[in-house]
Amino acid sequence: MTSHYSLHQLGWKPFFQHQLSLEELDDYTPARVFGIERSFIQIFTPDAIEWLAITQSMPALAVGDWILIDHQAQFVRLLDRASLFVRKAAGTRAYQQLISANIDTVFIVSSLNNDFNLNRIERYLVLAHEAGVEPVVLLTKADLCDDSSQFVDKVQSLDPMLAVFAVNAHKIESLQPLALWLTSGSTLAFLGSSGVGKSTLVNSLLGEAVQETKGIREDDSKGKHTTTARSLHMTASGVLLLDTPGMRELQLVECEAGLEQTFADIYELSKQCRFSNCRHQTEPGCAVLAAIDSGQLDARRLSHFQKLEKEQALNAATLAEKRAQDKRFGKLVKSVKKTKQRSH
Repeated sequence: MTSHYSLHQLGWKPFFQHQLSLEELDDYTPARVFGIERSFIQIFTPDAIEWLAITQSMPALAVGDWILIDHQAQFVRLLDRASLFVRKAAGTRAYQQLISANIDTVFIVSSLNNDFNLNRIERYLVLAHEAGVEPVVLLTKADLCDDSSQFVDKVQSLDPMLAVFAVNAHKIESLQPLALWLTSGSTLAFLGSSGVGKSTLVNSLLGEAVQETKGIREDDSKGKHTTTARSLHMTASGVLLLDTPGMRELQLVECEAGLEQTFADIYELSKQCRFSNCRHQTEPGCAVLAAIDSGQLDARRLSHFQKLEKEQALNAATLAEKRAQDKRFGKLVKSVKKTKQRSH
């Protein structure tokens, strides 16, 4: 299948250009991963749209990645990522799951019904900050809310510099404030729970029903999964949109920097605590607890920060142990192979 997009329209930037040698510029073609199925990846180049079989020699890839391919459309190498969203795999499995790569802005989507949850929004903010991606919070279903401004204020209280908008995903005029981020060649991701309106937002911005949408259960405002795989789509104005499946479980791992940026107020207050190792529980001279007593800091925010800090530390330790086990197993396999070779 032919493609009629320039590298710029596909999201190519100097960051990627600088990674190529002169020989690679001559011999290989940059390609962007637009979709990943069970055993294939869909790639776009300026000249073609291809499906590549995933092989064991290929690294783990994410939608949004840039790779190099040769003249036979075979994988050569993965380019360094400008940003990467990861989470601990759902359940008890001890490995990281790649969500998306090379995102410029992430729209954190929450609806103005029973789904609205500051803890969940903070969790997504940690993920965005760890990835080094600018977050924008979109509060959907504003048409069904009597006073959306109070919810905007609640989210804005998390970070005065955070961009927060209440929108009606079905009306394109409601999305006009997003024009600042909707520039040609930019890659935007939508993250949020099922049923909050991510696919509806994508369809509105694309101007066509590309993503299937479903309703929510009225009794608890829980959404139904519509998007089942991550995929990139391009608007008529050249903006790349990434829709992701709703994530019921988003466990953080190895995200100390994201925590520090998301909860910068708590980190700053902790510097004033009497003890450098203060845990902000019952210690005397705790500036964080004093801020809660004075109304400067919400007790919910401290409680959630401590929960996320413990969660990410536990998950990081679990992953570290899994890596150590894999390393030990790899050495054992090599040792067995050497022993067999000597015996022959």
